[in-house]
Amino acid sequence: MALPPSGTTDEAFLREVDEEYRRDRMMNIWRDYGRWIIAALVAALAALALYLYMGYSADRAAGTQGEQFDAALRLVEENQPDKAMAELDKLAKDSGEGFTALSRITQGNLLLQKNDSAGAAAKFAEVAGNAGYPKPYRDLAMLRQTSTEYDRLKPEQVVERLKGLAVPASPWFGTAGEMVAAAYLKQGKRADAGKLYGQIAQGGENVPETIRQRAVTLAGVLGVDAIDQSKDKVAQ
Repeated sequence: MALPPSGTTDEAFLREVDEEYRRDRMMNIWRDYGRWIIAALVAALAALALYLYMGYSADRAAGTQGEQFDAALRLVEENQPDKAMAELDKLAKDSGEGFTALSRITQGNLLLQKNDSAGAAAKFAEVAGNAGYPKPYRDLAMLRQTSTEYDRLKPEQVVERLKGLAVPASPWFGTAGEMVAAAYLKQGKRADAGKLYGQIAQGGENVPETIRQRAVTLAGVLGVDAIDQSKDKVAQ
């Protein structure tokens, strides 16, 4: 993102950035974190399968559920979303917590592709609000729910939901941090927003480069010197 042209006020530039962010945030989540999401889901599935392997019946059930989930994903790849939704619904009702959470999150993503944001948010909320699901699934669902509902939420609601994810140690720091920083700006908390953008800008490999670059610019507009050090660290 380039610096604002001369004659452009900081407030106008921030409004322009907010509009751009609102347009592309959904695409950015998958583009920036897609491979991480896949890797996390694969690791979670492997851990779940290993846990269930300790008992014969559990192992058998895990194998069957894994095949069902894989079959549903193949239906998605074959552009048969309605059939995939039906299979995922069966899996969510008949499987354990891990596969149920995965199925609901995947259903939410499919509903977003159909521009059904209300239905998608409900699926994500079902996972995010259930303390019985493993935390990684709940965190991902909360991020997806908040991003989906962002335009309808009050800034304080965004901050409350994502404050635990908008920290440098979180794997979701870049995306969650951007949403929280944008909420701070809407609240008029420029100092808090600038500080958070500065942290995002120096998030290193934990934050995608596109998000870091955007954060550098926004932090500078807000008076925070946030030169991204990550490339220098890699070169050393």
